[in-house]
Amino acid sequence: MRRAAAVLAVGSLVFLAGCSGSDGDGDGGSSGGKDAGAAPAELTVAPADGTGDVSPIAPVEISVTDGELAEVSVVDDAGTAVAGDVAEAEGDTGTEVWTPEAPLAYGTTYTLTATATNDADEETETASTFTTVTPAALSTPSVGPLGGQTVGVGMPIRVYFDDPVADKAAVEKNLVVTSSTPTDGVWSWVDDTEVHFRPSQYWPADIDVRVDANLYGVDFGEGVWGEKNRTVEFSIGERHVSIADASTHTMEVYDGEELVQSWPMSAGSPDNPSYNGAHVVTEMNRERVMDSSTFGVPVDSPGGYRTPVEYAVRISDSGEFVHAAPWSVAEQGNSNVSHGCINLSTERAAWFFDFSVPGDVVEVRGSGAGTLRSDIDDWTIPWDEWQAGSALK
Repeated sequence: MRRAAAVLAVGSLVFLAGCSGSDGDGDGGSSGGKDAGAAPAELTVAPADGTGDVSPIAPVEISVTDGELAEVSVVDDAGTAVAGDVAEAEGDTGTEVWTPEAPLAYGTTYTLTATATNDADEETETASTFTTVTPAALSTPSVGPLGGQTVGVGMPIRVYFDDPVADKAAVEKNLVVTSSTPTDGVWSWVDDTEVHFRPSQYWPADIDVRVDANLYGVDFGEGVWGEKNRTVEFSIGERHVSIADASTHTMEVYDGEELVQSWPMSAGSPDNPSYNGAHVVTEMNRERVMDSSTFGVPVDSPGGYRTPVEYAVRISDSGEFVHAAPWSVAEQGNSNVSHGCINLSTERAAWFFDFSVPGDVVEVRGSGAGTLRSDIDDWTIPWDEWQAGSALK
């Protein structure tokens, strides 16, 4: 079981057994091959007796001086035995670690009893009773993509928390990402409740990715603790990166490194320009009503609209889509007249709709607007700035 560092200082309690030896005038030599004058074994247990607010995943350590560990048993506050194993601590030959078969529970008292023997086979026994922390709140984050999904090369891993995370470093170091093709990916915090992971460049195509959120027993800070561990496995599919150039009114569609389509298009008008930067596909709607009120412009106001469209591929949460716009075919290829979307003919929009999956990338260039700021604007953030968003930097 992967161990997080204990978040609370723990002391140690040393119990010394009394020495026993000959009452007569003997020479103090050994009897039966045993050293009757051997020093008693000394036992140190951490968490120490009486310790409270212990993380349920904190290592339970037993150190022995002048002897060998003979037996370890653990019971809970109901007297029920807790199964576990003892093994030598990594890198420390003087300490043994007791590891439970199943994680210890929150808000529970445990008693560990340990016995050690010295060179004379004399036993020393000590016990430590400690209590695990009772959290004020438990938190299980949401993770995207979902397990089993196949997404495009632009989809970051996103983790959302119900409660603000005060100790971001403690949480981040327990969010472990592995992939069949290794990357240089880094976590970066969007705010106190959301953290994203991406590599410096788009994901490699056709790989498998695994996220282990090992958060049970982790102190998020301010009374919030991790409720459970989660594992999410998903796949990165083919590389689909399209370039929509508002200055040339052209959209180029790439499948891998191959240019498969080059179309005339119309981007956002000077009054409603499309945002520059890498946009990530998040959803597809075969039919959708475009409603200006969703981004604060009443339908019945100047500039307001409520327009049904087909083959709508969302590329930001700022109201930008690639969609069919048969009414602007005459402008496609020569001017920008949309409210910020990428307009295509119905036939071309249908092809792009069938081609796209969430996580594909549409890079918008040549617009008079600023850089995209959206729910997923991860690829518009310079790599050094992205890395600076890690709590482990």
